[in-house]
Order: sequence, then C-alpha cells, then structure tokens
Amino acid sequence: MRSKFIDTSSFLYAGFAILAASLFAAFAFVGKQATDYRDVGQLIGEKRIHHSILDRLQEAESAQRGYLLTNDAAYLAPLDVAKTRISADFDALLRVSEPGEERNALEMLRALANEKLAEMAKTVELQAAGRHEDAVGIVRAGSGKAFMEQLRVGLDDKTARQQQLIDAQSRAVETNGSLLRAGAALAISITILIGAATIAVLRGRLEEIAAAQSELRDVNAALSAEAAQREQLAEQLRQSQKMEAIGQLTGGLAHDFNNMLAVVIGSVNLAKRRHATDPAETLRYLDSALEGAEHAATLTHRLLAFSRRQPLAPEPIDPNKMVSSMAEMLRRTLGEDVRLEAVFAGGLWRAYADTSQLETTILNLALNARDAMPQGGALTIETSNAYLDEEYAAREVGIPSGQYVLIAVTDTGTGMSRETVARAFDPFFTTKPAGRGTGLGLSQVYGFVRQSGGHVRIYSEQGLGTTVKLYLPRHHGPASATTTSTPPARTAPRSEKSETILIVEDDVRVRDLTADTLAELGYSVLAAESAAAALRQLEVNPNISLLFTDVVMPDTNGRKLAEEAWKRRPDLKILFTTGYTPNAVVHNGVLDPGVELIVKPYSIDRLARKVRDVLDGGRAAPPETKTSRRKVMIVDDDAAVCEAMAELLRLENYEVGVASDGMRALELAQSFKPDVALLDLGLPIMDGYETARRLRAAPEGRDLLLIASTGSGGDEVRRLCEAAGFDLHLVKPIDLDTLKTLIDGQKPHPSRSA
Repeated sequence: MRSKFIDTSSFLYAGFAILAASLFAAFAFVGKQATDYRDVGQLIGEKRIHHSILDRLQEAESAQRGYLLTNDAAYLAPLDVAKTRISADFDALLRVSEPGEERNALEMLRALANEKLAEMAKTVELQAAGRHEDAVGIVRAGSGKAFMEQLRVGLDDKTARQQQLIDAQSRAVETNGSLLRAGAALAISITILIGAATIAVLRGRLEEIAAAQSELRDVNAALSAEAAQREQLAEQLRQSQKMEAIGQLTGGLAHDFNNMLAVVIGSVNLAKRRHATDPAETLRYLDSALEGAEHAATLTHRLLAFSRRQPLAPEPIDPNKMVSSMAEMLRRTLGEDVRLEAVFAGGLWRAYADTSQLETTILNLALNARDAMPQGGALTIETSNAYLDEEYAAREVGIPSGQYVLIAVTDTGTGMSRETVARAFDPFFTTKPAGRGTGLGLSQVYGFVRQSGGHVRIYSEQGLGTTVKLYLPRHHGPASATTTSTPPARTAPRSEKSETILIVEDDVRVRDLTADTLAELGYSVLAAESAAAALRQLEVNPNISLLFTDVVMPDTNGRKLAEEAWKRRPDLKILFTTGYTPNAVVHNGVLDPGVELIVKPYSIDRLARKVRDVLDGGRAAPPETKTSRRKVMIVDDDAAVCEAMAELLRLENYEVGVASDGMRALELAQSFKPDVALLDLGLPIMDGYETARRLRAAPEGRDLLLIASTGSGGDEVRRLCEAAGFDLHLVKPIDLDTLKTLIDGQKPHPSRSA
C-alpha cells in the first residue's frame, strides 16, 4: 500500500510540474496580452482626446457666436471651459508622445488651437467693449475658420495613423489570444488528469476528513455556547452598570430632596403650631420652608441642565465684556485669599450662547476653583479664539469641527486624579466633604455647554491645579450689542391699571394658586382649565391683556393654543410656563424667537417681574415671525443623498430647496433666498469651491451661512474652503443633530461684520 502511494505521488509531482510549466507559459501570454491591451487603450484614449479637442473648439465657437448674437454672457461658459480643458488635453498628448516629428506636430497643432482661442477671446473682448462690428469683422475675415480646418486636417491625420496602429495591435492581441486558448486547453487537459489521480489518492482519506469535521462541529457548538454565555454575562454587566448609574443618580436625588423636604415639611408643621401663639416665629419658619423649596427648584434646574432639557435663549455675546463685568462680583465671592486675573484676547469672536446660563457656568467654575484652593491661590479666566480640527472632532462624540470661542478657567489648587477627571461630570459625584456640595455644579456646566452646541474639557494635574476649557460656538451674524450682566433685582411690581390676565392650567391646585398670586398683585384674573375654555373666554372678554398658559396640557399644547389666540387677537401678549417642555416652544434646546417663558417653580417676585416685563415690553410677536422657517439649500449631484437629507430637514420643519449642480444652485439662490447652503465640493461642471465664491459674490449670498460637505477632510481642504468663502466644513456622513445645531445657530439674513 505504501509503495503504491509513493508511485502515485511521483505521478502527481510530474503532472504538477507539467501544469506549472503550462501555467507559466499562459502567464507570459497573459502579460503580453495585457501590454497589448494597454497599448490599444492608450491609442484609443489619444483618439478620444483628438475628438475632444475638436468638440471643445466647436462648442467654444458656438458660445462665441451665441454671445456675439445675443450679448448674453451666460453663453461664454463653454469658452471658459475650453481654454482650460484644451490646454490640459494637449499636455496629456505631449506626455505620451515620443520626441521628434510626432511631438513637433503636436506643438504645431497646439499653436493653431491657441491662435483660434485667442481669435475668439479677441472677438469677445471687442463685443464686451461695445465694438460689435469689429468683433463680427474678425469672424468674417475667415482666419478662425482656417485655423479650424488646419486643426481638423492635422488631428484627422493623427487619428488615421493611430487607427492603423490600433488595427495592428488588435491583430496581435487576436494572435496571442489564440495561443492563450491553446495553452488553456492543454492546461485543462493536464488538470483533468491530475484531478482524476488526486481523487483516487484522496478517496481513502474521506473518512478521516468526515471524522475531523464532526469533531470540529462539536467544538464549534461548544464555542458558540460559551460565546453566548459570555454575551449574556456582558449584557448582565452592562445592565448592572446602568442600574448602578441610575441608582447613584436617584440616590443622590432622593438624598438631596429628602433633606430639602425635611426642611419644608418641618418648617410648615412648626409654623402651623406657632401660628396662633407666636406670629414672628411663624414667619421665620415659613421663610425657612420657602428657602428649602427654592433649593429644591435650583436642584431641578441643574438636573435639567445636565440632561440638556433646559430652555435656552442664545444671543451674540462678547466674552471679554462679560468676564470684565463679572470680575468685581467674582472677587467679592471668592474672598481675599484668591487672586483673580483675567486675560483677554484681542480680536475675539463673539460667542452664541445663553447669557445668564454662561454667567452661572463661569460662577460655578470659579466656586469650584476656590474650594480646590483652601489655602488661597490664583484663579485665571482667559479668552481666545479656537479651531477644533476634524481629527480632534472625530475623537469626540457629537462635536463638529470648526471655529469656537474659548473661555478657560484655571486654578492653582490641589488638582484631580485621572479617575476623578473621568467622573467629574457625573451627576451627584463630588470629592467635597458632606454638606459642601451637591455634585451637580460640573454636571450643569457640561449640560449647558453641550446643549449650546459647544464642548467642555478638563485638564488637571494633582498638586498643580486644574483648567476647565469651554468651547462655545462662534456667532457668524451681526455684532449686536448684548446685555452681559444681570439687571439688579426689583421690588415685585403690581398692576397700576385695570389689566386682566387669563390663566390656562389643567392642574387645579396650580391654577388656583397662580390666580390668587396674580390677584394679590392687583390684576383681574380669569381662569380656564383647557385650551377650548380659554378660547371661549377670549371670545367673550375683549379686555384680556395677557394670556398666561401652561405648555403641556392634556387636550393640546400651549403653543397651538397661542397660535389660535393670535388668529383671534393679533395684539394679544402671551406668556408660557412649564416645568419641563417638549418641542413646543423650545427646539433643539433653544427658545423659539418671539416666545416669552417662565419656568416652574417660580417665586411671586419673579412671576410679578416677568408678567410686568411682558405687559410693558411692547407688542406681541407678529404671526409671520412665529411661522417663519429656516430656509436651507442643499446642493449635491447624488440625487439619493440630496433627497434623503432634504426629507430629514423637512421633517424638522425647515424649508428646503435642492440643486444638482452649481449653475442650478446660483439660479435657485436668487428665487429661494436661503439662510443656509450645504454644498457638496465634488459638483460637476462647476465644483463647490467656485459655486461658493459665486454665491458669496451675489447680493443674496453675502448674508448666507455656507457649509461645505465632502467625503474627506484635512488642513488642505479646510484652507481651500476658507479661501472660497465657506463658514464651516463638515465631513460626510453628516450628523443630523450637528447640522440642525449649526442651522439654528444662524439668524435669518444677518448682516455680516467686516
């Protein structure tokens, strides 16, 4: 048996040697075949370039004559294209031509083409100068026609010679193909013989292979079961970690609320006991209960900030002025042991954020820094312009690359370990002793900055100090003046004339309490438990001055009620209130334009001031302001991508126009007048850079937010985008939330600053 196996193997070795020789010969023929095909392809390519040169010259000649006939500059686009493309075509031909007679002939043809283009350019120049007859005279002179005839003859001659070479190469390809087929037939025959011998050798081994496969299946089944068990354990671990995080959040929340409720309940109970015997002590207990309730409201607001659900009213901010106006207050708050220094950047961009929330954020960071310096130290607040590139943005989830305004708060305190930095933004996580903090300060900072479309980062070294960097979106609109300091508190204002307020609230306790509060302030009060009841009240009471409505109600939301009320009373002033608002008056975390909102719970003083501000603050917003939608133009030659993005934006209540190339985009911009344009860089005919330059030069494009869209990033692309007039550069695939943040951060048609 062993001897037979050796003899069979020797036969197989000999067969494989013959097969290898056959394959080697076949590969040699395939290589020769590939070379011949490549030569034929090159010749065909040169032939196509010849036709392309003639076609472009004829198109340019048609464009020239169209311009001479109509004086419409739009006809000149093919002439501009021909100047660039014909030169590139001749460069391509010269690169593959051999030195000598062939190259000299090409140079002569190139000179003829240049003379023809120069003749056409001269006629266009004369026409533009108003010298139509001179321009037509050059055409009639016939020199251009002579150039074209010489070019056509020369190129036809080269095309004929190339066709001869193509025919010769094709015959060689056919001959080599015949030889290759013969070699393939030989190789197939040898393969069949070797295959038959191999089958005979392998037949005896099939049982061993079958047994090995059976064993392998058993092992695979065991491994699959183990993998499923590991996945189950991993899911249990993730669930455990999730429940641990929820437990930490709810535990911290319950702990803090229990403390505050203990103060409220205990103080109210004591006030009830002392009400008849000691009015002064009763008042003290009520003040204590009110203080506990206000702490609970502050905690709720911080939780909303962390969850990025607080309503923001962003506006252009000069951070230098804001920090400067806060400096004295910060010095008093920090104490004498902390030296405060502010370093302001020159030429600082304006940020786009909520002023009061940014002040609170800076104050939170300053207080954290003070607590980290128990023996005193230095606190530095620094401003500068910043750019986050694509590489950095790719490492951070949900952070678009682009221009930001940086506010950095640095202390010389104890610093934080790497583990502490990793958990610093977790709610209720704190390294302070019990009773020294809720652990929500940095969580509030994180939530506010991310909701504003920015980024926050902590850098810290133990024993050296900590730097917290806030990257806020740059404002690209007008440099309008903003209020950078909180106005001083005023005494709760009362109604000074007969003013009627209609309260719409489905919770009877809240409705009655609010009615009593406003009546206490001197207003005439009407109440309604639903939107339908409120509309009936508006019909029968024309003297209602203010509609004070909850946003979330069972039958409809407050925004829809307001729209119906404005249809009946366009001059009606409306104040919304809510404890947590869905997308009714707040979209993407930003308060809608023209909307007045007070967040529950509120004190009587804050309600009095807000009501008075709305009543005294001028007219209600006109209906067109409430229904206006941001206009977005999408320019992309990929119809599927374009329509998909357009449909997503329409679902988000944007008005969308689409164009497939640069010329259509320029036409659409004139009629559509978009606020934002998203341009693909790889457009046909006229690329995204040139389209952006022309859009920016047009009157309707000076105030346009231009966003570049491309499949690649890098410093070179960013530099080209900036040179073309783009404001921002996004790399595909584009995150919808990121795009919405950029669109909503741009006011409709602002005036650009110099």
